[in-house]
Amino acid sequence: MDMNADGRSLIDFFENHKHRLIHKWMHYFEIYERHFSKFRNKPLSLIEFGVLHGGSLQMWKYYFGLQAKIYGVDIDPRCATLAEEHITILLGDQESRESLRGIKNSLPKFDIIIDDGGHTMMQQIITFEEMYEHLKDGGIYLCEDLHTSYWPGHFGGGYRNPDTFIEYSKYLIDQLNAWYSQDANFVVDEFTRSAFSMHYYDSILVIEKRPISVPVARMKGKPSFPLNAAEQAVYDKSLSLAL
Repeated sequence: MDMNADGRSLIDFFENHKHRLIHKWMHYFEIYERHFSKFRNKPLSLIEFGVLHGGSLQMWKYYFGLQAKIYGVDIDPRCATLAEEHITILLGDQESRESLRGIKNSLPKFDIIIDDGGHTMMQQIITFEEMYEHLKDGGIYLCEDLHTSYWPGHFGGGYRNPDTFIEYSKYLIDQLNAWYSQDANFVVDEFTRSAFSMHYYDSILVIEKRPISVPVARMKGKPSFPLNAAEQAVYDKSLSLAL
């Protein structure tokens, strides 16, 4: 296996190369390419929760190239045997904040964090709450298999169940837009200041992280009609900002 990233796609690796077992929904590959391609052939630190048989870690190693440091986290001690060059396996429990904090305390911040672990509501929520702050500016947080938010039983899901990760993430949409709040109980927080975008796909949420400043609106050009008082205020402020 040639581990130098050579421009071929993730699906090429999945279909045509020898690797350990990989279990992915096929529509995920396009999503990965859309958000991960900019990181190829660059120094990179990626952590994936959920090792399974280790195949996806080999896929990331192949795709990103030899400058990438790949970490896999799993609660199953058998996964420790799947470490190889450029791939480090960590034992961890997604339901334990102490376990996740131990990982954060032992490693620098990551460029990419992928939650492909146990997919329970508690695991997805706790992992996001603990690990998002350990994502670098410019990084990607990707949580997959969100369809478990609709599955009652083991995963703790259920349609419109307020305790699911899907419902939890809807609160994050509000926080993304908190700059515009006129409610004293709804204010800008650290997520508002650090989340550039949220992308929802079938069973996947991708969050792009970067420093965000207070949004600024400007007007430019000659008005075609008289401006009302509110428009005039924005127009005048725009002129002052341009000076």
